[in-house]
Amino acid sequence: MNTNPIILFDKKKILQITIIFLTFFYLNSCGIVRPVDARKVSPNSDERVKQNIKEGKGINFGTMMGKKGGDFQFASSNEMWRATIDILDFVPLANVDYGGGIIVTDWYKNSKTDKDSIKLMIQFLTNEIRADGIKVSIYKRECKSENNCVSGLLNSKLNREIKLAILKKAALLKKLDLEKKK
Repeated sequence: MNTNPIILFDKKKILQITIIFLTFFYLNSCGIVRPVDARKVSPNSDERVKQNIKEGKGINFGTMMGKKGGDFQFASSNEMWRATIDILDFVPLANVDYGGGIIVTDWYKNSKTDKDSIKLMIQFLTNEIRADGIKVSIYKRECKSENNCVSGLLNSKLNREIKLAILKKAALLKKLDLEKKK
């Protein structure tokens, strides 16, 4: 073990110099305090945030780890979304995620004596009104008794009819929105 006092002193000195350098570096980044004119800067924090974003100021931590969110923007103003909710008003909804663009209904049956029920799943592939922008899946459950049920994907004319009804309603809603803007 080498306990040469000259080497230990040099390590301590290097550590002290490094700490002093880092302290000045961090303090230097604080900058000079500039007075702000209250007539030019809004006291409302939401307005200041919007202004800073518009000017490109600020930090975005969302993409630092390499993760990006989806680009779907399904909201209540989206015609496809509103049309689907209007068309499916007869059935209770089990899961609705407009951020991910999916609607799943609960099991629905026509009458209390009917043992067959259906479940609908609507997926939005784009927020544009297009035939390939929406996917309708229908699941059918057949029950012989309360605990003896079989379910599976139903591929019938009903899928296409629901899809067509949603597209027609969405086109109508878009046309009404455009007329309102004029």
